[in-house]
Amino acid sequence: MAEEGFFVLKRTAVLVIAVGLFIFLLYLYFLVPFGDVVTVIRQADPIYYSLAFATMILSVVFYSLTWQRLLFVLSVKSSFLKTFQYIWVGNFVDILVPAESISGDISKVYLMSRESSENAGKVVASVVGHRVLTMVITLGGLVASSLYFIVKYNPPMLLVEFVGIIMVGTLVTLILIFYLSRKRQVTEKVVNWVIGLLVRVSRGRWQFERMKKSAEKMLKAFHDGIDALGVRPRRLVLPVSFGIIAWLLDLLIAVLVFIALGAQFSFSAIVIVYSITTAFQTIPVGIPGEVGIMEVVMASLYTLLGFPIAVSTVATVLIRVLTLWIRLIIGGFTVQWLGIKGLKAPSASG
Repeated sequence: MAEEGFFVLKRTAVLVIAVGLFIFLLYLYFLVPFGDVVTVIRQADPIYYSLAFATMILSVVFYSLTWQRLLFVLSVKSSFLKTFQYIWVGNFVDILVPAESISGDISKVYLMSRESSENAGKVVASVVGHRVLTMVITLGGLVASSLYFIVKYNPPMLLVEFVGIIMVGTLVTLILIFYLSRKRQVTEKVVNWVIGLLVRVSRGRWQFERMKKSAEKMLKAFHDGIDALGVRPRRLVLPVSFGIIAWLLDLLIAVLVFIALGAQFSFSAIVIVYSITTAFQTIPVGIPGEVGIMEVVMASLYTLLGFPIAVSTVATVLIRVLTLWIRLIIGGFTVQWLGIKGLKAPSASG
């Protein structure tokens, strides 16, 4: 079953590549001068690009450390290796399943709950806390960098309005998450409504009361976990520190790519593009990994922020190779490894 599931994922990956290449090639053909692109590629420095690759791996390390420390605060025991593996699996699922951020989080909750034998509610609390922490850091960086860039460079009003919409959307999402995390009765009503819908769709195959009891147990563990994260703020110093380091390393990937291309760049512009694309990726638009669309958005944003279109395009491609395709490959190998070494073990012993 593990090999069969992985084969399906591999076929999906091939489809993703085909769709992404088609969309982005249309953008290149109609809008980007081919000669300029070739010139930019020829002057790329492989040493700096190799450093960007190493930085990408290191960012995942600190992203994993952030989640592991949140799990520790909630008394969920997990080795760093397992946390690191599940982060790669989450990235892989996020890229392939067109429900970005949700699908990857679900896979991490499932794997960690099974590994630690803890109530899934605790693990959900850690994942939600991790998501909130990442969003707060990203939003803070976007606000600071946007204000600096607007004051210094006076960018087009269209860009300013777009950045404003992203800020408001991110803030509204954070408020909604905080509200649902603190209001137990509201969360229970939402979960019961979802369970009722699932029971109706299943036509009686699932029992409402049994699912409701399981959900109540999980929700109690979830809310207790959220409360625990706020009781001792000093225990959050390490997760927050690791989260900021992971964010800075993600930005450093783009910085090293522009240095590799020998291009002048504004750090605030890189923060703006990173923050906008990160927020954009949390919107499930129905295309796995937003392949093609994300490349067009990134290249267009860099161009609007003052980079030559050829540099913007090549930098976007090189960044996405590291943050999308390499992560897809490593995540795929991790899924295969866990499928062979982990998923089969219980059935073999049983």
